[in-house]
Amino acid sequence: MTNTVVHLLRHGKVQNPNGILYGRIPGYVLADSGRQMATAVAEYLAPHNITHVVASSLIRAQETAEPVAAAHGLEIVTDDRVIEADNIFEGQQMTAKKNALYHPKNWSKLRNVGRPSWGEPYLTIAHRMLAAVYDAAERAGSGEAVIVSHQLPIVTIRRYLSGERLWHNPANRACNVASLTTLSFQDGIFSGYRYVEPAAHIPAVNNGESPSQEHQETGA
Repeated sequence: MTNTVVHLLRHGKVQNPNGILYGRIPGYVLADSGRQMATAVAEYLAPHNITHVVASSLIRAQETAEPVAAAHGLEIVTDDRVIEADNIFEGQQMTAKKNALYHPKNWSKLRNVGRPSWGEPYLTIAHRMLAAVYDAAERAGSGEAVIVSHQLPIVTIRRYLSGERLWHNPANRACNVASLTTLSFQDGIFSGYRYVEPAAHIPAVNNGESPSQEHQETGA
């Protein structure tokens, strides 16, 4: 029996003091805390036989992948099948004080949570992620693969493989910044997953903020 492991790593904390849903907008880099998270994950994965590292083309994913790849002497393979989901609210604020979802002009965009009507269909996300996961598993050979992706794609493929309903409440997602969702396969068949947060001890703060201002990452 062949056992294969693919680690899905969500990128670290992004420098985003205005609470923008940045989605696929280029230029959003890791905050200093996000870089610390990436290093912590690399240290956690150091004992593992990592033979293949993949990341989306978004800079936050590339920056998160760098310490992992460097620790194992690998190059980062860029694969946009693992990029953040498309979202029409991209570029808008999603903070407690100003949230685009509360504006009446946007309510019509929330009419279908099952598709969803505001962005890329869940099934499309699941299919592209599934292709990327199996490709990474094959390229990893007898080792383990790491894919640096984004919250919704990671949650979607986990739910898809586990046979869960794809649409869900975003507030209930178990996929914090710099978390690892580790998928296991036996002879190519999904056998389960494990979720850990190797960088949970590092406050998710923007540059210049104190640990007391730690907050959930907006969107991706």
